[in-house]
Amino acid sequence: MTSNPTHEPDTADTPEAIHEPRLWRDNGWTARVVKNEDDDGWAVEMVLHGESEPALVGPWTMGRDKKNPKPLDTAAFHTLVKTAAEVLRRHEQQRHAQLHKNLVVMTATGRVTVTLDIVPDEDEPHAFLAAADADGEPLARVRVAPNFRLGTASAEAWIADGYRRPG
Repeated sequence: MTSNPTHEPDTADTPEAIHEPRLWRDNGWTARVVKNEDDDGWAVEMVLHGESEPALVGPWTMGRDKKNPKPLDTAAFHTLVKTAAEVLRRHEQQRHAQLHKNLVVMTATGRVTVTLDIVPDEDEPHAFLAAADADGEPLARVRVAPNFRLGTASAEAWIADGYRRPG
């Protein structure tokens, strides 16, 4: 998934709008009504332009004949766009929380904020352990393994060891 914090489409190469009963493309999003593989019903998938995987897949309402899906319309499309964008936003928040951790340690010289920023590089994943004083001034920054466990005890031990790279 590419990083697009606003979930706004790239309008430079956005495909032309389509408004059909089972395919609706507009504002950088595509809604496609598809046969639900799990049962006799229908599903809708929402894909942000430029992405290969749907941001959202959910059940879709049957039409009046109880065989075919209800056609897409403007109101439904806008609701689906809002929901899909929210799903992407939550995924990004979760990923950020997994890759960026911080805590505050009280020391004899004052408050120290210790951060761990994981760099999920495919070839050489790593992380940076850093410390800053109460004013935000950097005290130290060292490269550590991406699986380094940041906790109060490890932060205090790092500070007590003079901010040397943990072994």
